[in-house]
Amino acid sequence: MSNNNIVIREVTLADNRQIAQVIRDVLIEFGVPKIGTAYADASLDFMTETYGNNQSVYFVIEDHGKIIGGAGIAPLDNFEGNVCELQKMYFLPEARGKGLGIKMMQKCLEKAIVFGFEKCYLETMPYMDDARKLYAKVGFESLDKPMGNTGHYSCNVWMIKAL
Repeated sequence: MSNNNIVIREVTLADNRQIAQVIRDVLIEFGVPKIGTAYADASLDFMTETYGNNQSVYFVIEDHGKIIGGAGIAPLDNFEGNVCELQKMYFLPEARGKGLGIKMMQKCLEKAIVFGFEKCYLETMPYMDDARKLYAKVGFESLDKPMGNTGHYSCNVWMIKAL
């Protein structure tokens, strides 16, 4: 797989089925609980519609027409304040270790700034080591408790970054 054919772009209706499968496959790969995580989110099958609002966007990574990853930005649920959440950042194995995580983070955080957010929040799992290292590398810092209420009570690592 060469990086020349890889495109990061906004999700379209045609991508909905593929990106839902990517996310579920990655969650199963990591043995994530199906309850209290993104696996159970009704929005997984409707990513284009879910992220079609003013302050939301979802990007996919496409390689020769195949969706191999994605990530999005949306306002943090049930939280008063100018904070967005980095959501549903999942990459298939073939998308990992190629610098795409950094590129995707930059794209999401740039869009969060355009939307006018002051901070970006995320939730992850303790055993997703590579993801946690990536988040720290781009400036996310650990929190000792969650913010807002995402419904993802099985995610017990919380991080934040000032934009």
